[in-house]
Amino acid sequence: MTDWPILSTVTFLPLVGAFLIMLIRDEGEAARRNIRNVALLTTAFTFVLSLFIWIGFDNNYAGFQFVENVPWLDSGINYHMGVDGISMLFVILTTFLMPLCVLASWTSIQSRVKEYMIAFLILETLMIGVFCALDLVLFYVFFEASLIPMFIIIGVWGGKRRVYASFKFFLYTLLGSVLMLLAMMAMFWQAGTTDIPTLLTHEFPAGMQQWLWLAFFASFAVKMPMWPVHTWLPDAHVEAPTAGSVILAAILLKMGGYGFLRFSIPMFPDASLYFQPLIFTLSVIAIVYTSLVALMQEDIKKLIAYSSVAHMGFVTMGIFAMNPEGIQGGIFQMLSHGLISGALFLCVGVIYDRMHTREISAFGGLVNNMPIYAVVFLIFTMANVGLPGTSGFVGEFLTLVAVFQVNTWFALVATTGVVLSAAYALWLYRRVVFGPLVKDGLKGLADLNTREKAIIYPLVLLVILFGVYPAPVFDVTAASVDALVNNVTLSLEGAQSAAAQQ
Repeated sequence: MTDWPILSTVTFLPLVGAFLIMLIRDEGEAARRNIRNVALLTTAFTFVLSLFIWIGFDNNYAGFQFVENVPWLDSGINYHMGVDGISMLFVILTTFLMPLCVLASWTSIQSRVKEYMIAFLILETLMIGVFCALDLVLFYVFFEASLIPMFIIIGVWGGKRRVYASFKFFLYTLLGSVLMLLAMMAMFWQAGTTDIPTLLTHEFPAGMQQWLWLAFFASFAVKMPMWPVHTWLPDAHVEAPTAGSVILAAILLKMGGYGFLRFSIPMFPDASLYFQPLIFTLSVIAIVYTSLVALMQEDIKKLIAYSSVAHMGFVTMGIFAMNPEGIQGGIFQMLSHGLISGALFLCVGVIYDRMHTREISAFGGLVNNMPIYAVVFLIFTMANVGLPGTSGFVGEFLTLVAVFQVNTWFALVATTGVVLSAAYALWLYRRVVFGPLVKDGLKGLADLNTREKAIIYPLVLLVILFGVYPAPVFDVTAASVDALVNNVTLSLEGAQSAAAQQ
């Protein structure tokens, strides 16, 4: 396996499927069925292949594994790929969700099916590339290019305000990334390389760290998104097709958190400590404020979108606590939220395909004729609240414990977000599922069909499994997280001793 470029194979295999789909003439239902089958087989095979990365991964080694490094551009810019315990599971999460997204689009997407599937396969390649890239330039190419397929997916197959939502999404994220590009250029002039493993050991001057940190923060904060640059997310979620919302919530949002872990904390530790109170303040505001906003929503998708902003607040607090519990909790929370939020958007897609509305007031009493749907929706709702026994509890608990060690008051205020999340989640569930079945349009709704069960049941299993037994995740991340924390601690101690000598 060491001689086989498995990361490149997994990364670019979806492009092969996209090329095969381009060869199919999009005429008639038979052609559309072939297009869907090629997309499903490609994403399923990519997922199976990615499992070999997990199987061959050495949990006791903190460095990068499955490394591929060949010359690419001048000035020492290489095609450098690799994964460690922080990035590997995000690759698996991406490849796992893509076949489910193809299945979720099976009947709901009827126009331009060929272009839709090509866009999703290209998006998969770019998302995997973000988590595998070990060169600044390569990372930036993947990171920025991933905007384009999602921009097209929202703008072409979205709702009534899809053009507005897609441009708002694109401009917000692009503006922040321009500052990150300038910071990358400054890092290259300072360190003489764009190689990420080399930059992780380079000590940038304290004054320069703050400017570089702010430039990266501008990009990653929008991507997460953090308050107050979160306003693009509800519009994008509401207008995106179901599968687009799943990928947006489960993968694209996680790129911001991954960026903090890969760049901000290890490369700029002094600046990360300096700006820690700022991150905690913005995170607490996000947790409380967006939870209150979620309580006022009338659209199911918009409520879940604001819920995502609140839950990402726990992630940023945990990461910038800069202790093992916080970073482990932040990573676990991102993976867990990827499963839970993706599942919630899939649940919304199920009833939207039947009723063509997402207004909460249009539903009620679904438990009477959709009991299986009511049960799975309840499981994901409880996981979103953070009920013990689900994966949502583990990440939130660890991040709160970590922040409590750093600042008690921030932890106490953030804990109120758990109560507020229960309020809006249970309010939504009661309005949609419980009560008498009195609306005539709801009486003929059928329960989950075989395709929908195949999409949702694996997510139910994983949410409960990782809630009861989270060790498979922690075993992978432990060595890399410990190395990250130790390196940051040594760097901070060295900077303090140097300052004391001066």
